[in-house]
Amino acid sequence: MRLDINRKQVQKNAWRITKTRGKTALRLRVPGGHLNASHLDLIKMISEKYGNGTIHITTRQGFEIPGIPFEKRAEINALLEPYIRKIELETANIDLPSVKEGYPSAGTRNISACIGNRVCPFANYDTTALAYKIEKTVYPNDFHVKIAATGCPNDCIKAHMQDIGILGQTLPEYDYQMCIGCEACAKNCKKRVTDALSMSQGKVVKDDKLCIGCGECILVCPVAAWTRSEKKYFEIVIMGRTGKKRPQLAMPFIKWATEEVLLALLKNLYKYIGDNIDRTLVKEHVGYIVDRTGFAEFKKAVLMGISLNPEAIVASEITWPGYSKADSIKI
Repeated sequence: MRLDINRKQVQKNAWRITKTRGKTALRLRVPGGHLNASHLDLIKMISEKYGNGTIHITTRQGFEIPGIPFEKRAEINALLEPYIRKIELETANIDLPSVKEGYPSAGTRNISACIGNRVCPFANYDTTALAYKIEKTVYPNDFHVKIAATGCPNDCIKAHMQDIGILGQTLPEYDYQMCIGCEACAKNCKKRVTDALSMSQGKVVKDDKLCIGCGECILVCPVAAWTRSEKKYFEIVIMGRTGKKRPQLAMPFIKWATEEVLLALLKNLYKYIGDNIDRTLVKEHVGYIVDRTGFAEFKKAVLMGISLNPEAIVASEITWPGYSKADSIKI
């Protein structure tokens, strides 16, 4: 690597330090993993003219263009300025400050999302629209945070591996008069979900403690006795991670939260990080901050000033399933 390269500034502007001397890779945000196809022309041109002719689709649904000479960054940044502004305006209605040197921040990773109810019949909400609202709430920001939104508890986006994972829920609404007692919903829930439904005198009874709001009962009902609630709800799972230290699955923090609660929580999350991050490190994963401060302090900080909706259920405590990389394999 060249000694005249400011590594911190390079990475802040979404350029990668690569293993090839003199070469970098450009990362492009695609909030929600969804963009107008017309933008692909510029991405293709940059790859073919400045890179090695390939494009990598990242695990967070962005684009990465490898093989770019460091000295071409300023030229490419000039090309990218209208692209960056247009993407952020199209998706999150963000009017960014100067982007002449590239992205103003790359710490908060691309907001990823499953395809949502624009396409998928299982999804309980428009994940792309929510990803755009989240982008507006948290970007630009240098803190290292990974957020993902998925349309239902199937969790196709792997929300349980994120710092903040958002799973779409619905409160299924049951029309007693419409129900014909066919048991399709109860049988499906028993075989494929949580066995939250049972039959009593030819009608369905729902165990609210077992219902996860997936909406499977709605999809299998032949007479539309079950319908999705007009109000959207979310299960928020927190502090999933991979990494070298202690990988762990995200665990439920709030169930049946509204969008307003979710977005307010995300705003508070960034204040919590700013108040507690170890600034002696190049970056610190938010999960390790929670490890250090404790869950109670995290909970107090992120719920500060938030009026929870009546349906919301907040975890009193959380134990994360995980393991230390120092754990040996028993033979």
